[in-house]
Amino acid sequence: MYSALQGAFDPALVALVAALVLGCAGIPGLFLRKPGSGQILSALVTIPASLAGVAASLLLLFSHTTATYVLQWNLPFGPCDLVIDPLSAFFLLPVFLVSAAGSLFALGYWPAAEHHTTERGLTFFYGLLSSSMAILLMARNGVFFIMVWEIMALSAYFLLVTEHEREDVRRAGIVYLIATHVGTAALFVYFSLLAAQTGSFLLPAAGSFSALSPFASLIALSAFIGFGAKAGIMPMHIWLPSAHANAPSHVSALMSGVMLKMGLYGIFRTLTYFYDPPLLWGTVLTVAGITSALFGIAFAVAQRDMKRLLACSSIENVGIITTGIGVALIGVSSHNTTLVYLGLAGALLHILNHSFFKPLLFLGSGVVIHATGTREMNLMGGLGKGMPRVALLFMIGSVAICGIPPLNGFVSEFLLYLGLFRQLNADSLVYLVLLAPLLALVGGLAVIAFTKLYSSVFLGTPRSSAAVHPHEAGLTMLVPMAFFALLCLLIGVAPQLGLHLVSPAMTSFYPELASTGLAAEYGVIMGWLSVSGGLLLAAAALAALLWMWRLGKSGVTSAPTWGCGYQRGTARVQYGASSFSELAVSVFNGIMRQRISRPKLAGLFPGAAHCCEAPTETILERIIVPLFTIAGVSFAFLRRLQHGQMHLYMLYIFVTLFIFMLWAH
Repeated sequence: MYSALQGAFDPALVALVAALVLGCAGIPGLFLRKPGSGQILSALVTIPASLAGVAASLLLLFSHTTATYVLQWNLPFGPCDLVIDPLSAFFLLPVFLVSAAGSLFALGYWPAAEHHTTERGLTFFYGLLSSSMAILLMARNGVFFIMVWEIMALSAYFLLVTEHEREDVRRAGIVYLIATHVGTAALFVYFSLLAAQTGSFLLPAAGSFSALSPFASLIALSAFIGFGAKAGIMPMHIWLPSAHANAPSHVSALMSGVMLKMGLYGIFRTLTYFYDPPLLWGTVLTVAGITSALFGIAFAVAQRDMKRLLACSSIENVGIITTGIGVALIGVSSHNTTLVYLGLAGALLHILNHSFFKPLLFLGSGVVIHATGTREMNLMGGLGKGMPRVALLFMIGSVAICGIPPLNGFVSEFLLYLGLFRQLNADSLVYLVLLAPLLALVGGLAVIAFTKLYSSVFLGTPRSSAAVHPHEAGLTMLVPMAFFALLCLLIGVAPQLGLHLVSPAMTSFYPELASTGLAAEYGVIMGWLSVSGGLLLAAAALAALLWMWRLGKSGVTSAPTWGCGYQRGTARVQYGASSFSELAVSVFNGIMRQRISRPKLAGLFPGAAHCCEAPTETILERIIVPLFTIAGVSFAFLRRLQHGQMHLYMLYIFVTLFIFMLWAH
């Protein structure tokens, strides 16, 4: 089937054209006078182009071929190759899927009638960000890669500061801009070192370097810093919570569901260059990954802002993926093929799964914010009664991200657990089993975080006037959410499909896997997992039908419940988001350093008082900001050199040139 379709058209060319169309989709709206017409036109162009890109990516993925195009340019950096191999094709899937869903979602979430001053720019930069990420996955020239990388970074910045009239948005934009360009500076070092090794700006072929070469460790370190900053691996995550929290929700879905993966793609691509990675590299990635996962979810538990909670959860999931990559790399170094297979399968499948359930949750948060006008979970409550469809879809995403069967998050984490427990019989790698309880702790904290999120938003009684009369979302917002919920359910009950999707990318990363029987062995295990998931889903559906039948048969009556000593139950006596997680947060308070403001109550009848507990961005606020302050004070004397007088500046230039001439002589 694949060969017949490939004979009819070139899938690589279709993917490339689809990427270019995404970048041009928002241009007409900049010139059309009628508000909203450009947004509608962009959606009408983006959705079919993305669907064509998905089909082309699947064809390229399963054909196990590599397509190459040469971009003719006159720049002095050698030929510019655009290449799509199975690894690139795999990462293209979430780019096209999330871009199409977000474009449709924006029609109801960010309508031009209500946002006429920002809609045009938002639509344009959304398409540009999607296009740049797709082209980035094809770039094989280091200079061209940096160019597209910068377009991606700046597009995300302009999307982030859409509501730039707010101080917190401007601050988030500045932090993002600084962090992303620190990462870009590391990538300049990375590509310079690669060019010095190969004599060309073309990216090296797979397996062409030895990790024992003098520059290998520097290349790996610069890649980890440059790409890790974009992925949000701790401690390079400082931009992520505020950026995802303050961006429009469909932009947050694209940034979390796709843009973070560009950093992970860079790490994957870099590791393919070396045929003998040392054990230290895998250990560093594993430690960095499990640290990000544990601390990321700990910070998520402490949040009161629902979008900031989701952003911190992204750090956790990136940590799980990085842990999988590290475990696979340890398997490569120790020639443990089973560990390589399970580590890669868990990491790549979690990349795909995260691209499904995290956009679902961010889009759901957008619907909630659109209905209530706030991101503060302590001011919500009871929204499930007025928004039952959104509540159901959001619950699917919450269960999936917690790694609970029968949804997709469980499958990828299950593969990683299998890889760790298989080392119980190994002589040298038995210590990897110690990661299993840490992953279990991460999963337990995730359950606390998302139980807190879901219950404080959708259950109970409203805690503010904005939450009293919520309105259900329209079709343009519900359809993208339902699409991602269906994908979460599909991979959960048919995990063989997920394993089939990641297999070509795995063999592209580690070709030796193609000659083993591991795919068939673990395909059988995924089959049993599918049966178990189907039975669990059927049991849940049967229980729901029996419950509905019994309700219909016996009728429903209402009566007051026990009021716990109060005459009338109010929102003030129910658990809020902060009180629910207070005990769990206290365990990690030494790391989070919460700002706590509690009033002193005096007298028999104290007056009104306000209590506040807010988590801090520990690394940003307690380490980086003080360092910047010290640097600013230390170099304040340089301001005296800036007089605004041109002849003094010319004198500075003359003196500098004179010193360089003496030095050269």
